[in-house]
Amino acid sequence: MGRGALSETVSGITDGAEIMFSHVTIGTNNLIRATGFYDPVLKVLGHRSFSEGDKHRAYGKRDGEQIWIIAPFDGRKATVGNGSHIAFIASDREAVDNFHAKALALGGIDEGQPGLRPYYHPAYYGAYIRDLDGNKLQAVCHKKL
Repeated sequence: MGRGALSETVSGITDGAEIMFSHVTIGTNNLIRATGFYDPVLKVLGHRSFSEGDKHRAYGKRDGEQIWIIAPFDGRKATVGNGSHIAFIASDREAVDNFHAKALALGGIDEGQPGLRPYYHPAYYGAYIRDLDGNKLQAVCHKKL
C-alpha cells in the first residue's frame, strides 16, 4: 500500500474535531481472498470499498470511519490478536443475521450465533465470526424492538 495511500485518504478528516480514532487495520496474508470475503460481508452492513491497491483495500467513508485490510508493512505474516475483535454497527437485527450468514457462507468461522446478549444491555443483539485470516469480527445492533 505504501503509507501515502492512507495518509492521503485520512488527511483533513477531523477538521479539528476530537474523535477517538481515524481508522482500524486488519492484516491479511491473501488480499485477493480477503477482498472476496470483505466485499460481500461488509456490503450487507452498507459499507463499500473506497480505496484499493496491490496491498490494501479500504472500506467506510473517505471522510469518516474507515477499516483497512492490508498486507503487513513489514512483510511478515499477519497474525490475530487474542482478546480483540472489531464490532461493526448494524442498522437492525436482520443486518446482524445477514452479516453472520454471509460470513459463514464465504468460509468464515462461527464465534457466536446471532442473538441477544442481555448481560451487556437488554437490547444488545450481536453475532461473532472469524474471517479467513482468523480475525474476530462482530456485527451488533443496539436498538430496542
